[in-house]
Amino acid sequence: MGRRIVVTGLGPVTPIGIGKDAYWDALAGGKSGVKRVDNRIDLDGIDVRIGAPVDTFDPLLFMDRKTAHRTDRATQFALAATQLALADAGLEPGALDPERTGVVVGTGIGGLETMEQNFTALFQGGPRKVSPLFIPRLMPNAIAGQISIEHNLRGPNFGVVSACASAAHALGVAADLIRTGQLDCAVAGGSEAVLLRIAYAGFSQLGALSRRNDDPARASRPFDRDRDGFVMGEGAGIVILESEDHAQARGARVYGELAGFGMTADAEHITAPAADGRGAAQAMIQAMTRAGVDRKDVHYINAHGTSTQLNDKAETVAIKLAFGEHAWKLKVSSTKSQIGHLLGAAGGVEAIATLLSMEKGLIPATLNYEHRDPACDLDYTPHAVRVEITTALSNSFGFGGQNAALLFRSAR
Repeated sequence: MGRRIVVTGLGPVTPIGIGKDAYWDALAGGKSGVKRVDNRIDLDGIDVRIGAPVDTFDPLLFMDRKTAHRTDRATQFALAATQLALADAGLEPGALDPERTGVVVGTGIGGLETMEQNFTALFQGGPRKVSPLFIPRLMPNAIAGQISIEHNLRGPNFGVVSACASAAHALGVAADLIRTGQLDCAVAGGSEAVLLRIAYAGFSQLGALSRRNDDPARASRPFDRDRDGFVMGEGAGIVILESEDHAQARGARVYGELAGFGMTADAEHITAPAADGRGAAQAMIQAMTRAGVDRKDVHYINAHGTSTQLNDKAETVAIKLAFGEHAWKLKVSSTKSQIGHLLGAAGGVEAIATLLSMEKGLIPATLNYEHRDPACDLDYTPHAVRVEITTALSNSFGFGGQNAALLFRSAR
């Protein structure tokens, strides 16, 4: 199994809070970050008016003006989240061995804001109006690359693109690089910034988004009978992963162990999850098997829980397949009820939520779970509940049929 992997730093940039403390206080307090966004985004002709923006984000609090100018909003989120995670881990500039520290950061789409701006410039003014920064701001791997440049990290460095499973895949792959001895430490997670006209048009045409425009805070309602689609969010979730011996040698605080990782494919449909839940269930089983954990020892699942009809039903089926009778004893909740769906960043911010739930002994509520769906019959935690959690799963599933599950063990 190789070395044990621990999490020593948390860096969330979310619609309900920037930084670990603000994020947790909002989660525990049941705050919703969903609101009308048509005052900041041109949504003319699109039937969705809501989203979960990071309204309070100022990139100049985390980087100089030149860096902000040369990077897409998705990269800015990731740079901010990395700075927060490193500080939370007690890692001062220059404290890490550059050759033994890597960066693995996922995104579903990458620099979509840059793409939208430059396509508009091209169509309106011709090729000379396209920015020379178009390509380096656009490319999905720019996020990981910019983090390594800013912090002089010269170990393995790459982006992961697997839709809404991207950040979870990034954490799992980074952990394996440490486990096998290639790294001692890694910056890992995901970032996304797609609250843009083109993304709203695309997801709306796909029929994937909630249209509860007149009641934004109640729009994201995972596992509820009346769910009608997900709510787009934005932000980043970055964590610091270390080998246990590396963390102990510097006296680091440990939030928990990333003990298991599973990844599979449905191999069935490009957007719809497999109804039989087999691929998602196998990812959870893999994570438990690699961690050496019996399914009866898992207390909590931070679900993918998107608030779409297909996903929530399929994930429920998958949990039952993976856990058998124990499925009905599990606590399940969806952070997306509060922050919306951060797409490629979702697995990062949800891993952070899972670790904080374990540390605090509190599972935040699945907001807006009001009407039982016969197809979704597990305990989805409609109200925040205090409970001791020593072992938990965080699920992430993406378009393309890509499944990822992370198993965390408490540091207590």
